[in-house]
Amino acid sequence: MSSKPAVAMGWQRDLSLILLPALAVFAFCVVNRFAFADGDTNWHVATGRWILVHGAVPSVDPFSYTMAGHPWVPHEWLSEVILALVQAVAGWNGVMLLTGACAAATFALLAWELTRWLGTLSVIASLGEIFALLRPHLMARPHMLALPLLALWMIELLRARNGSRTPSLWLLPMMVLWANLHGSYVFGLAFACPFALEAVVEAKGARLPVALRWAAFLAAAGAAALVTPNGVEGLVLPFRVMGMKTLQSIGEWTAVSFTQFSSLELALIFTLFICLYRGVRVGWASLGLLLLLLHMTLQHIRQEIILAVVAPLLLAAPLGRALEPERAAADPRPAAWPPLSEVAAATAVAVALVLGVATWRLLTPFVRTDSLVVPMTALRYVPPELAARPVFNDYSFGGWLVLEGVRPFIDGRADMYGDALVQTYVDTAAVKSPSATDQVLRRYGVVWTILTPASPLAAHLDHTPGWRRLYADKWAVVQVYDGFQPPPPPAAAATSRTVK
Repeated sequence: MSSKPAVAMGWQRDLSLILLPALAVFAFCVVNRFAFADGDTNWHVATGRWILVHGAVPSVDPFSYTMAGHPWVPHEWLSEVILALVQAVAGWNGVMLLTGACAAATFALLAWELTRWLGTLSVIASLGEIFALLRPHLMARPHMLALPLLALWMIELLRARNGSRTPSLWLLPMMVLWANLHGSYVFGLAFACPFALEAVVEAKGARLPVALRWAAFLAAAGAAALVTPNGVEGLVLPFRVMGMKTLQSIGEWTAVSFTQFSSLELALIFTLFICLYRGVRVGWASLGLLLLLLHMTLQHIRQEIILAVVAPLLLAAPLGRALEPERAAADPRPAAWPPLSEVAAATAVAVALVLGVATWRLLTPFVRTDSLVVPMTALRYVPPELAARPVFNDYSFGGWLVLEGVRPFIDGRADMYGDALVQTYVDTAAVKSPSATDQVLRRYGVVWTILTPASPLAAHLDHTPGWRRLYADKWAVVQVYDGFQPPPPPAAAATSRTVK
């Protein structure tokens, strides 16, 4: 009996499990506005514009007034250029499409690997967990451009270990690209080390050749990571950031709290139940990485992104051996190619759906409006001569100020501002000490503020002599010091500002 029908059915299943979730995630990213839920998107685009205008990567801060001229390492410069180019060509609609495409590519790669080891229900459950963990992070930021590379890197590392070989050399140019897109490339370098050690330990009588091959790969990957405008500084920066004392005061860097039920808690409970109940056995290198990822995520919720991509890949083969031993014992994917007509038909349908959603997105007007990170209307009521003076702004508003050409007190580049200024901002915004708060405002010559309505500082200034409200809505409050008397704001037209 011919095996072709079985092979075809296997590939039909795999193609469905690869394409359908990827299309669903693409549509999710493109249809809703969640891509712009983080204010950092704005200063990333502003940075990309600056690089395109000046034809160089900045080495000092060109945006704020508190750190103007201070050394800055823009380690995500290439992502920022891509975001700026897409925004210039296709507007914010295009940025949404780019975010969706990166998310879809990541899910397709993960599904591609999961279908090698797991049955249909297991793949669906795994992808559901991955989406639940990644959903809060599917935003238009540089990490989205790096996610497919993280998935590819880990897939190749695991295949190299399963095949008792060193990773392919095509990972090296990919590392160059990754190092210029996002700081998560350091995880790629770090994650390769336990696999190298495992390969040497398990080589037994031929340890020296194996050690030399893995050492050569790690050295080449490290050298590739230095091929950036920032050189060694770009390699050191991620570690310096994670060592900052004030990280816990920034939302995405806070520790996980289990006071409320979350998708992370659900994923951990479900995965632990399956692994313990079915006796899943994981190699010591993979287990060490899983524990490290869990520690990183519990310490900083931002690392949930890495956990969501890497953990399923580490567990795919062990889960397959425990849940479906017959499938795992066989060749995880048939060597024969599926019928070309079926692949072509599935690809054509997928492309048509993507083009249809993309066309709808590009033809549907999308306008940025006031939000928790975009004080658009409030900023329109700030006259240009006042906007040019020192401001104390809400942290989440900093990116929009940068994009609009207003020099902020602070924005999302905490690595550049450093612990001292971040702590000064936190204490001042919380009015930890009223006298110290007033002293900080005088020291920096602050003559206006743009804060959230619930800000303790806004309430403090409401009762501080010399300060008055210029504008307020449900998103932002603008207050001005009486020593500065701007002319009345225009009744309608907004003032357009561009990044200088």
